[in-house]
Amino acid sequence: MAEAQWYVAHTYSGYENKVKVNLEKTIANRHLEDEILEVRVPLQDVVEVKDGVRKTSQKKMFPGYVLVKMVMNDDTWYVVRNTRGVTGFVGPGSKPVPLTEAEMKPLGIRMENVSVDFKEGDTIAVVAGVWKDTVGVVTRMDYNKQTATINVELFGRETPVEISFAEVRAMN
Repeated sequence: MAEAQWYVAHTYSGYENKVKVNLEKTIANRHLEDEILEVRVPLQDVVEVKDGVRKTSQKKMFPGYVLVKMVMNDDTWYVVRNTRGVTGFVGPGSKPVPLTEAEMKPLGIRMENVSVDFKEGDTIAVVAGVWKDTVGVVTRMDYNKQTATINVELFGRETPVEISFAEVRAMN
């Protein structure tokens, strides 16, 4: 199978989040999780000062565009292209062009894979983020998103939580 790459889909302005939700539903309904891996609306933090009050908010980096990490083939092209709100792919004619690693870097999206020293079934400790100081057993690894899913006890129940590889370490 070909390797998944990031492509840019053009949307109606203001429909980026709706396109993301609709596309994710379609991916789940058609069981294309292995071919269309991720859909993103890139955001950036913006600091505004109004009446002497600093306020931080998030704004879309590219209004009218959605990033899609996918294996390009006729089926995936059709699904994305025919999602309500999508007007087409960025590229000459109807041929989508994948983003290069240099183009992805400023967006904060890593293309290289991180190697980790734990696997499914191992016990790990969370060392950063919201779940810091939590210990859990890895139930799932997602190398595309670079996340591990662990079960943590929340309100007396085992609850699956997705944690970035960067926030955890293996316990020996």
